[in-house]
Amino acid sequence: MGKRMHNFNAGPAALPLPVLEEIQSELLDYKGSGMSILEVSHRSKWFDEVINEAVERTKRLLGLGDDFEVLFIQGGASLQFCMIPMNLGIPGKPVEYINTGTWSTKAIKEAQVQGKNVAVIASSEDKNFSYIPREFTVNPDAAYLHFTSNNTIKGTQWTQFPDAGEVPLICDMSSDIMSRPFDPRPFGLIYAGAQKNIGPAGTALVIIRKDMLERVPEDIPTMLKYTTFSGKNSMFNTPACFVIYTISLVMKWLEETIGGLDKMEAINREKGSLLYGCIDDSDFYQGTAATDSRSLMNVTFRLPDEDLEKQFVAEALEEGLGGLKGHRSVGGCRASIYNATGIDGVSALVDFMQEFEIKNG
Repeated sequence: MGKRMHNFNAGPAALPLPVLEEIQSELLDYKGSGMSILEVSHRSKWFDEVINEAVERTKRLLGLGDDFEVLFIQGGASLQFCMIPMNLGIPGKPVEYINTGTWSTKAIKEAQVQGKNVAVIASSEDKNFSYIPREFTVNPDAAYLHFTSNNTIKGTQWTQFPDAGEVPLICDMSSDIMSRPFDPRPFGLIYAGAQKNIGPAGTALVIIRKDMLERVPEDIPTMLKYTTFSGKNSMFNTPACFVIYTISLVMKWLEETIGGLDKMEAINREKGSLLYGCIDDSDFYQGTAATDSRSLMNVTFRLPDEDLEKQFVAEALEEGLGGLKGHRSVGGCRASIYNATGIDGVSALVDFMQEFEIKNG
């Protein structure tokens, strides 16, 4: 095997090496079945065990009670943008959103397309989405309050989740789920495209509180109803079997190798302080997010000019540091340091950044 790269891609992103090795070791013969996990039927006992383990480990890691269902729905987080207002909007009540960037904006648009009464109660658009808004008032009559916990493109993250009183929170946690512990009780629904922090591309993890399922209208298409998935353990039709299997192994890694979300958060904080420390100690690199809103998952920064940024990305790649180009909509540089990107990778990046500054600063 060639030398593995330090992977800073934003998604599909790094997976833990032990997980990849476990997949490799049982790829041809899954648990004595004589078949690959890529070949077994989703109706088999082998896959039943896989999906149930993925659900159980998710519940344990997040401290979810029996009042939550864990579902796997294809279409990524983007399909959830329309399913949420379709299933969980309540006629005559507003649906409230906080806009912190590209993915929030897309979620808002999908609710507007359906003619829902959409209220954007806070936005950081006035400063190019470089901060998390702190001032807003939640209408106690709202059906839900939707926000995005971590903004991959702008490099901002909620350090404390909004308080909506009795109004259920709905959160797109695609890029920071499983990166830290939190209290799940205020949430009516949490969703996450798998391909950033918990697995490969191809499914969304959807965690829904059971009382929210009572809202699902009868007159929406079968494959767009949460009840279709909750009623059949996410197997109404063929699910993304290989993705769910990998997610199950990532959850096992988080539980057994890392030791839970408290430990994971401590590692993520250490990675973040190392990288932000390098940026703050320098006049050459400029962070783009407000200091109190910085993401521990996606570190966004600029160099003095675009030519230097191109050179930085190219030379980093030669040094085995991949995926450092910023999102095409904003430019600059971005290091995604999800759970699976280790401290060794961040240290190697910081060393490279310091050398690059000496040569070009």
